[in-house]
Amino acid sequence: QAHVQESGGGLVQPGGSLKLSCTASINGFSNYTIRWYRQAPGKEHELVATITSTGSTYYIDSVKGRFTISRDDAKNTVYLQIDSVKPEDTAVYSCNAHKTYTRQGAQYETDYWGRGTQVTVSS
Repeated sequence: QAHVQESGGGLVQPGGSLKLSCTASINGFSNYTIRWYRQAPGKEHELVATITSTGSTYYIDSVKGRFTISRDDAKNTVYLQIDSVKPEDTAVYSCNAHKTYTRQGAQYETDYWGRGTQVTVSS
C-alpha cells in the first residue's frame, strides 16, 4: 500500500525558515512528479511548487526566490525549503506524487496524496 507522509511543519516567526519533507513508500518513486500544495483557512487549494522526475522545478510567482523544492530519490523524499516566511504562508502543506504512464496504448495516471503538515507563521 503506497503511503505519502509530510513532516517538518510548525510555528515559525516571520522572516524565519523551515524545511518540509515529503516521504513516500512508492515503488519507482524516481519516476514520479512531486507537487507541493497548500491550503490556507478560507482559501482554495493552491499548487506551490513542482519537481519532475528529471529534476525540473516550477514555482508560483508568490514564492519564487523564497521556496526551494528538491528531491533525494535514494530516500524517496522531496523537500520544500521555505525561507523568509511571511504570514500569508500560513497553511496546511501537502504533497502529491503523480505519474502518467502508457500501457497497451492507453494512458493512465496515478496519484498519491499525503494528509499534510501545518505551517503557521506568527510572531
